[in-house]
Amino acid sequence: MHSTRILLILTGLVELATGLALLFMPSLVIGLLLGSRDVHVETEAVGRVCGAALVAIGLACWWARSDRGSSTQQGVLRAVLVYNVGVTTVLGYAGLTMEPIGGALWTVVMLHASLAVWCVACIGPTRE
Repeated sequence: MHSTRILLILTGLVELATGLALLFMPSLVIGLLLGSRDVHVETEAVGRVCGAALVAIGLACWWARSDRGSSTQQGVLRAVLVYNVGVTTVLGYAGLTMEPIGGALWTVVMLHASLAVWCVACIGPTRE
């Protein structure tokens, strides 16, 4: 199976699952990442918005998985690269500056850093 297809399938499934978890259980996800036990209603609302965005990212990846080498697939890869670099940066900074942090934080940071590298490896010239 083509490496880009595997990347998009994996990203699609991971982001869809994370997005649904944030939509329905934002306090749990925030607690696992940031170690926070007392999540305010405003934080839950923002977590749910992030969940909706992750569902969209997951579906975009899933739908682009078979569009081998197209400009659409390359656009999705570039967008997911920006997302993965952003998540790695924001959560990495949180891990270095916040106390406490959740048990899943560094695993998530490493996952997104790895996915960013994989995106770079899959990005190529687009067909017009």
